[in-house]
Amino acid sequence: MRNYIPIINISPLLKSDFDSISAKNVIRKIEKACKDVGFFQITGHGIDNKKINNICKIGNKFFNSSDENKKKLAPKKWNKKNKNIYRGYFPNTVNGKEGLDLGDFKIKPHDLKKHKSPYIEYLNLNKSFNKSSIKSLSNYFNDIFSLSEILFKVIIKLYKKDLKICNQAFSRIKTLSTLRFNYYPNQTKPVEISKQDGVALGCETHVDSGIFTVLYQDKKGGLQVQNRKNKKWYDITFNKNALIVNTGLALEYLSKGKFKATNHRVLWNKSKRISVPFFFEPSYDFKMHPSFLNNLNSDKKSIFFQHFLKNSLKKFIEYQR
Repeated sequence: MRNYIPIINISPLLKSDFDSISAKNVIRKIEKACKDVGFFQITGHGIDNKKINNICKIGNKFFNSSDENKKKLAPKKWNKKNKNIYRGYFPNTVNGKEGLDLGDFKIKPHDLKKHKSPYIEYLNLNKSFNKSSIKSLSNYFNDIFSLSEILFKVIIKLYKKDLKICNQAFSRIKTLSTLRFNYYPNQTKPVEISKQDGVALGCETHVDSGIFTVLYQDKKGGLQVQNRKNKKWYDITFNKNALIVNTGLALEYLSKGKFKATNHRVLWNKSKRISVPFFFEPSYDFKMHPSFLNNLNSDKKSIFFQHFLKNSLKKFIEYQR
């Protein structure tokens, strides 16, 4: 089933006010993809391929640098000199892959006193990156954040709410959105053997925590999505013009289960590969409650997103810090 993962050209959303015939058609396609599959690929997203390729080069260069250079950005667990706990570099001894987690580039040291959240951390990238690389990373964060806002406004539109409520959920500096680099080295052994079908995995079966994940994966591929009904797994084939989008637990919560988070995994691949997911996550103090999108009352109590995230991250080995 090559067409199991829909490919949607979202360019009308970038050009219009969401009310044109072409925009409404795109919105219907996104609704169906979120509801039925939980994954889709987007083209016409407005982020230039050269910019994405450059981001991958910056990531590869970092992971191929010395351990000393990488550990300058490591959290306290792996570098006692540092104060950061959640942002930064983690080694492949944790769960078979190296990673680099970058928060909002607008965060400065003086913001830490004002915003009391363990996930709001300042990471001094000058320790490991040159100025042009930092600028490229910051610009990409801005672009992918804006793109994610457009996708979330699609959801708001489906619930016939005012698009401005997007600003209530997502505020720069306060957002817990994360730009991550996953670097899979030459793995000598899989991190997990699937209990379902015995397949060797380079990344365990899981669902994501946020609203949306917007991902670029390189030509090596390896990402698979599970069909919720028949439990079979389907490859997401590489498309140089597409970014991959999937729904997360926060969207499932806000939509009262209409848009469920979907299981996915990465196949064990003995050759090096890189992926660049962007986890679009609300402000730390955003009150998560189904009434945000739904007009119906709910028995569920609201929960600050940072507490929601903490509960969700418990299942990931690399976040047990």
